[in-house]
Amino acid sequence: MRFARYLVGGEVSYGMVDGTFVEPLLDVSSVADLLERGLEHRADPVPIADVRLLPPVPLVRNPFCVGWNYDDHFAEGAAARGTDVAPPDHPTYFTKATTSIIGPADVITRHADVTDSLDWEVELAVVIGQPGTNIAEAEAMNHVLGFTIANDVSARNVQREHGGQWFRGKSLDATSPLGPWIVTPDELDHLETRPIRCRVNGEVLQDAVLGDMHFGISRIIAELSRGVSLLAGDVILTGTPSGVGFARTPPHFLNSGDVVESEIAGIGQLRNVVGP
Repeated sequence: MRFARYLVGGEVSYGMVDGTFVEPLLDVSSVADLLERGLEHRADPVPIADVRLLPPVPLVRNPFCVGWNYDDHFAEGAAARGTDVAPPDHPTYFTKATTSIIGPADVITRHADVTDSLDWEVELAVVIGQPGTNIAEAEAMNHVLGFTIANDVSARNVQREHGGQWFRGKSLDATSPLGPWIVTPDELDHLETRPIRCRVNGEVLQDAVLGDMHFGISRIIAELSRGVSLLAGDVILTGTPSGVGFARTPPHFLNSGDVVESEIAGIGQLRNVVGP
């Protein structure tokens, strides 16, 4: 199944996507509502073309993120920084502000007064359905409602200006698209074989498969939940493959008017223009 959150007629709704239509789910405004009330009460289908898709999760706290989770991205970053360190033994977690998140077709704010190095990072995002703490790795997928796509757009200069932590550089307002909908695991068999790509102005700059992740989804959830409660509707970004702008020769960053397309096979695509 596919669940979308959207705006139509001035009202925010949740719905189940069926082809080019979305069937509104009555009295559902959060992931918890979706799990509690199910799919029994639906209204007449609405063409997707007639709605504005929103981030598929109404975030109540910062998304969790995993850094350095593709070996080739870790290597390209180390080379660009001139360092020689081994990949981490455990997932590297950080967060980004909820105000950074935008919808799957919204404009990415350029923030030219803050950064000259706005960079792209396509990622698989996990949406938690069943809450839990100290989740066993073998049980982790039972806590997953589904998957969506994120682009962890990053201001590289800001990311490096604050003692080596990444929060501010990845939290600029209205920079990071999420969507277009949540796809449940039953629709995504052989997840590890599915391509993940990012294009800028039609040029493929990131191209990998989800199986290239260093730490798998179950390991990420299990370690994150040790002593930390995961809640229904939490979003976890799982890292990006190689091909980001700062590691290129010469470095390549986003400019106003650029078109950024983030895609994962079987889930869909984000398409966002960089604003002025």
